[in-house]
Amino acid sequence: MAMLRHNVESFAKSLASRAVWALAEEAKLTPKPGLVDARSNGAHTDMSLELMMNSAEALRGTFEEIAVVSYLHFPNQELREKIARIGREGERRMYTVTKGVNTHKGAIWALGLLTGARAACADEADSERVLRLAGVIASFEDRYCPAEEKETNGQIVKRKYNVTGAYEEAQQGFPHIHNEALPALLSARRAGKSEQDARLEALLALMATVDDTCILYRGGSAALTTVKELAASCLQAARGSKREFEEKFTRLSDYCSSRRLSPGGSADLLAAALFLGVEDKSGRER
Repeated sequence: MAMLRHNVESFAKSLASRAVWALAEEAKLTPKPGLVDARSNGAHTDMSLELMMNSAEALRGTFEEIAVVSYLHFPNQELREKIARIGREGERRMYTVTKGVNTHKGAIWALGLLTGARAACADEADSERVLRLAGVIASFEDRYCPAEEKETNGQIVKRKYNVTGAYEEAQQGFPHIHNEALPALLSARRAGKSEQDARLEALLALMATVDDTCILYRGGSAALTTVKELAASCLQAARGSKREFEEKFTRLSDYCSSRRLSPGGSADLLAAALFLGVEDKSGRER
């Protein structure tokens, strides 16, 4: 029993480290359109790279606790509610560290579920199974979810524009990670591209397809359509001329900056894809 507990705790620590690493790597990826990176604060006036890094590290205990309670646990309502409770405590910890700035609320939801799902199937590292289990967990009701004092920006946008958001993405097994981000990330790696380029292509694949509620809230449907089109154009150019890609990427970045558009939903999904993208450039497991 003592040996089993030691193994569980070690495994949980490794998953938590991986989740924090994914958040930090997403933040440090430079350049990114409209997002905080090592070059600038993007479209944000209340965030910085240092704040993002501090927020990520503050969530280490949250992910570790999720991994412990999820270890070889059959996905059910009990597990959903345990993960939700720990996630809410993690949000409070985040807000304490950031002094009220929402740096990673969406990422806590996505990475919390994926950490739980990965721990639930600790004997198998297949990303498709992890995504599928995360969707199962997310589909159970959280009976203890406190009533919100006011609607969140995401809820307002979902109702106004009739789009799905982070909850539906999770309940469907994160289709944008499975169909867009991971294929783009792994394909670029296999093509011998740099890790930065591979991650940037994964982000662009998300921006080209996700109905990002962060963009909708700030810019409306016209802005979202334009960002999707520009991101898709960048992604296509990434497979050809470097000069053409740089010109189109600059246009996308300038568009986001000038209108203070931040693809935060896509950033959360990129971090989740990095968490699952266990192959490095040579195909070895991280």
